[in-house]
Amino acid sequence: MKTSGNTAKTRREFSKKLKKEPDISVENRGVEPDIWGIASSIDIYESDPGRIRDADVIRRFVIELCDRIKMKRFGESQVVHFGEEERVAGYSMVQLIETSLISAHFANLTNTVYLDVFSCKPYDPEAVREFAEEYFGGKRSVMHVIERLSK
Repeated sequence: MKTSGNTAKTRREFSKKLKKEPDISVENRGVEPDIWGIASSIDIYESDPGRIRDADVIRRFVIELCDRIKMKRFGESQVVHFGEEERVAGYSMVQLIETSLISAHFANLTNTVYLDVFSCKPYDPEAVREFAEEYFGGKRSVMHVIERLSK
């Protein structure tokens, strides 16, 4: 579900959490984890069909997203339409960034965006969700964020 809030505050809180308060899974208890990066998966439902079916719109999205979250793009994004089976047909996008990558699949059948952002540089996942949902005209979204550990 869409949430609102102070984006700057959210970013500060998440950065603080990355540096001082990492989640420790059952498997890693007793080990001081080193946070390698943040992975966010955002599913955006009831998106604008015209926007998710336009490769140029998707390319512009990646550029604007990288600018907003201050990620340096590495090369051009790959935007490819594929899927013989109607259930999976749509564009897929991959954008390498200097600190990892951004990828997405745009499902034509359900007008859903499946967006993933992984970076070892801190960013605000909520800002990504808000921007992407607005950009693609989504009605609602679900986000999962995990910390990736280096050991």
